[in-house]
Amino acid sequence: MSIATPALSRFPVPSLSDMPDDIRERILAVQEKSGFIPNVFLVLSHRPEEFRAFFAYHDALMEKHGNLTKAEREMIVVATSSLNQCQYCVVAHGAILRIRAKNPLIADQVATNYRKADLSDRQKAMIDFAIKVSTEAFRVDDTDLNSLKSHGFTEEDAWDIAAITAFFGLSNRLANVTSMRPNDEFYSMGR
Repeated sequence: MSIATPALSRFPVPSLSDMPDDIRERILAVQEKSGFIPNVFLVLSHRPEEFRAFFAYHDALMEKHGNLTKAEREMIVVATSSLNQCQYCVVAHGAILRIRAKNPLIADQVATNYRKADLSDRQKAMIDFAIKVSTEAFRVDDTDLNSLKSHGFTEEDAWDIAAITAFFGLSNRLANVTSMRPNDEFYSMGR
């Protein structure tokens, strides 16, 4: 008995030829760099204005230089996406985390139980804060910010952690509602 390949999304996915030029060009550039088109680009192209806004904010959060490394940013995504049961983001960002951390084990550890993962106390404090933002943002107070400061994080870092968590909360929910599936390529990347 064979298993049918699930649809890319519950919603319409336009063909590359039907997409606005700027979106098609961005997708083709990603394909050229990675060797495939991550499904998130195809699914979100259903709504071009939102696609542009989504990826502009994604890039502003995830590609910036600062006190958080790119691997640490991915740790936040993987830990909170696991909490939100977002298969797409855990698998896709898990692959990116493995590559950026140069560690084939880290993504599985963070997704399963970051408290037992091979992370520094600083990174665990960062994820503790992200989890609180994800589940109880209304309880965040100065104690949380002071805890981050005691681990070398600045107020700007706290903002970044909160913004990444909030942004991927949106992404997790869209991925789940659309039934977005991770590309097969993600599973073996960085292993």
